[in-house]
This record gives sequence, C-alpha cells and structure tokens, in this order.
Amino acid sequence: MNEFVGMAALVTGGASGIGAATASLLVERGARVAVLDREATPSSAVTLALVADVADDASVRTAVERAAGELGGIDVLANVAGIGAGGDVAANDDDEWRHVLDVNVVGIARVTRAALPHLRRSSRAAIVNVSSALAVVGVPNRALYSASKGAVLALSLAMAADHSREGIRVNAVVPGTADTPWVGRLLEGAADPVAERAALEARQPIGRLVTAEEVAEAIAYLASPRSGSTTGTVLAVDGGMASLRLPI
Repeated sequence: MNEFVGMAALVTGGASGIGAATASLLVERGARVAVLDREATPSSAVTLALVADVADDASVRTAVERAAGELGGIDVLANVAGIGAGGDVAANDDDEWRHVLDVNVVGIARVTRAALPHLRRSSRAAIVNVSSALAVVGVPNRALYSASKGAVLALSLAMAADHSREGIRVNAVVPGTADTPWVGRLLEGAADPVAERAALEARQPIGRLVTAEEVAEAIAYLASPRSGSTTGTVLAVDGGMASLRLPI
C-alpha cells in the first residue's frame, strides 16, 4: 500500500478528525503531506503543518504556495475543512449563513483555485471534496449545514467536468455522521448526550457512527493513481444512511 510514493498531497482541516486521519493515511502510504488548518501542529507525522483559514484568500494562497514549494508540487488535494450549524431554515441569521457557506463551499473554491496551477503540472492530479450524507438525505435541524454540503456535491461534479480534459480527477466523499471532535462538541451541548448519541447511531443502519479512518480510506481510494479512471464519482461512507431502510 505505497501507491503515493513520490507524490505530494495537501489536506485542509488536517489538524483533527477526518482531515488528520486522511493526512496520517497518506503519509503511511508514502506521500509527502502538508496540512492546512486554523489550528497548529496536527497529530500525524506530516511533512509540513500550515496555519491558514480557508475563509481568508490571502492566507490560503500563501499556504498553498509554501506547500507546493516545500513538497515539490501538489498532486493531491483533499478538501476536508468545514464547520457545522444546527437549526431549521429560520434558526440562523444572515451572518451565520454567509459564514458557513464561506467556509464549507467558497473555502473549497479558494484552496482549489490556488492549487490548480500546481495540479495542472502533475501527471497524477486528483481532488477529493468532503460533502455529507445530509446533502442527499433530509434530517431535522440541519438546514444550513445541509445546504452547504449539497453545494459541495454540485461543485464537485462541476469541477470534474471542467478539469477532466486537463488530467485532473475530481470526486466527492459523502460521509454519514462521523465520530469526530465536532460531533463530540455537538453531543456535549445536548440536554442528554447519551440519548443524543444513541439517536445518531440509530439513524445509521450499521448501528454506529462512521469513523474518521473509514472516511480517510475512501478519500485515499479516490485520490490514488490506481483510480485513474474514476472522476465525477460520489462515494458514500455513511453506514447505509442514504440508501437503506431497515425495519424498526
């Protein structure tokens, strides 16, 4: 499992959760990896840790150029960074709508457009965007978050069409509810964290939360040069949440 030897990867949101798991797996499989995050040092033994905010174009451009310079280019871009939001369509004010869409959707555009010149020079270029099962399944009190992840899904397909002739593959991963620090904070704020966790687990047919490592495996599969004919694909890692209906 060393298909990334000789390749350089940039992972956003790489300080924790799915991003950290992805960075660790790519390193394990031979890649030189830079992570971009608002936090400092990630847990994985990556080549380079960069502090940047995907909502700030100047910091993104600076970080991407440094990553490309120190890694010797960029072959793989994993757009993992994102934030959550709760409530129905009336629950969030305009500022929060702008902020979540700015991070979750425009953030992908910022990082990708900064990385495109380097990806175009790669013979094994791949982009993987992280959407969510909530892009395709309606659940209560996630209107803003669902809207942002639906936009990520549509953006991924548009990017795949735009850049396929340039040799840049673009795919998306659609996780179910994952056992990440963000979900942990969500549970901590619940009136009954134990009951809330049980409810999250129960809505997934496998009866448990998805792990960050499972999502990282899907990202690595789509980014791998062994998947050279895979583009415009949406890969669910959701425990059957979107496709299965089990008897109660």
